[in-house]
Amino acid sequence: MKTQRMYREGLTFCLLIISLCFASGCSGETSANTASNGTGKKIIRISIGTQDQTINTATGGSVIREEKLLEKYLPKTGKYANVEYKIEWSSYTSGPPITNKMLANQIDIGMMGDFPSTINMTTFQAKGNGVKTLYIASLGSSPTGAGNAVLVPKDSSAKTLADLKGKEISVPFGSAAHGMLLKALKSDGIDPEKDVMLVSQAPEVGGSNLKTGQIAAHANFVPFGELFAYRGFARKIFDGAQTGTPTFHGVLVRSDFAKENPEVVVAYLKALLDANKLFREQPEAIATKVEKWSGVEREVVYMFLGPSGLQQLNPTIGQVNFDALRNSVTTLKQLGKLDDSINPEEVTKWADDSYLRQAMKEMNLNYDEVAKAEGFVIGGEDAQTKEPIKDPKMAAQIWIKGEGNVMNFASIANMMTMLQTLAASGKTAGALFVHDQTTGWKLFAENSFYVQNGKTVSAFLTEKEAQAFAEKSGAKVANFQALQQSIAQANQLPMLVGAK
Repeated sequence: MKTQRMYREGLTFCLLIISLCFASGCSGETSANTASNGTGKKIIRISIGTQDQTINTATGGSVIREEKLLEKYLPKTGKYANVEYKIEWSSYTSGPPITNKMLANQIDIGMMGDFPSTINMTTFQAKGNGVKTLYIASLGSSPTGAGNAVLVPKDSSAKTLADLKGKEISVPFGSAAHGMLLKALKSDGIDPEKDVMLVSQAPEVGGSNLKTGQIAAHANFVPFGELFAYRGFARKIFDGAQTGTPTFHGVLVRSDFAKENPEVVVAYLKALLDANKLFREQPEAIATKVEKWSGVEREVVYMFLGPSGLQQLNPTIGQVNFDALRNSVTTLKQLGKLDDSINPEEVTKWADDSYLRQAMKEMNLNYDEVAKAEGFVIGGEDAQTKEPIKDPKMAAQIWIKGEGNVMNFASIANMMTMLQTLAASGKTAGALFVHDQTTGWKLFAENSFYVQNGKTVSAFLTEKEAQAFAEKSGAKVANFQALQQSIAQANQLPMLVGAK
């Protein structure tokens, strides 16, 4: 196989792109983002690089930008009394271009996943000429790795990773999805260099090849593992959460910019805290707006960042984030992308939460309390029976096309019954959500597997896990259509044919 050669070529290309930026030169601790406008006013450039399509960066990027939250908090007194701010936003499909721009002193604040962040910070350490990048806050994260996924074309016969032996799998090299894929293959006894052929493809290329059947499988990060399946041309056969390895996106800032303008960095983090609050208070409304800004359907945005979503919005920096960075260091060293001198146990030195602590202090928030806060989960009462929703893992949801609010249910059976009622009234569901019975992972109902014991219906990510659960109780595994038919017959109501 050509695996090893293609691996090296892809990795060499990634490193080449990063190294090219050094031709522009990396300045020392004197920032190049201040100037005068000729009228005596000092101009401070604030250049922010985000990833609009990678929606777990939304609260650090598009929400702040479109809701004008940064402008709300920028300092205007003291040394900033005679300042004009020049805010520049740019969006990219992955982290490496942001790193290139930060190295060239063209971006001051950037956001990216744990693997690209590791490359960013270690590259600055080695060649930044006194400038470092500091990890100052967290964005969307998952303690288990949810959000990364392996997909196959919708009509593929493959159900497990083992079914991909001898075939070509694409993945963005150097990404968190790349690390997830390597770990998953090895856990299944598959040698990534001998048993499969790995090629590097960006999300848009991998998605196109899945749609046309030109690739056996494609691995990717947030939101593509759910987005491609939601759009109907791909099917997920492995979820990153099955590895149990944490993943996150974070905010990095150039140290020279932070040193010269600490109050501006604090202002940005206040805006981030506001954006997190907006998502918690108005998840459907903000998800709908993010669809307009990113092109990612609101149902997918909500799946990641809404209540009981796949990604948690906690801005603090904790053990789970450091575990993710350690894993990225170890994996990148195995790939030959990091020098052996990089010690995974020193990743805590890359973080500086002092700016976030100051932002929270000025907003009367307690850092330690926020860090320990429970996740944002489904609550309230059942839309049909009005009973309280006590167990988020057993809850289900319907988002009707054209409506602003999601309907919550205490059980899958209640949701399915409501579906039949909606069908009779001519309404269509844009998305149906259930949760893995064991882990609580949010799932699209139509892509899940079910075990029905009397009135209790449990959902599972994989058929294998559903079968193991069913065998304990003597029940049978059903797909969505079979479950729908069973409940329709029990209620003597017409079937709703599909969601969306």
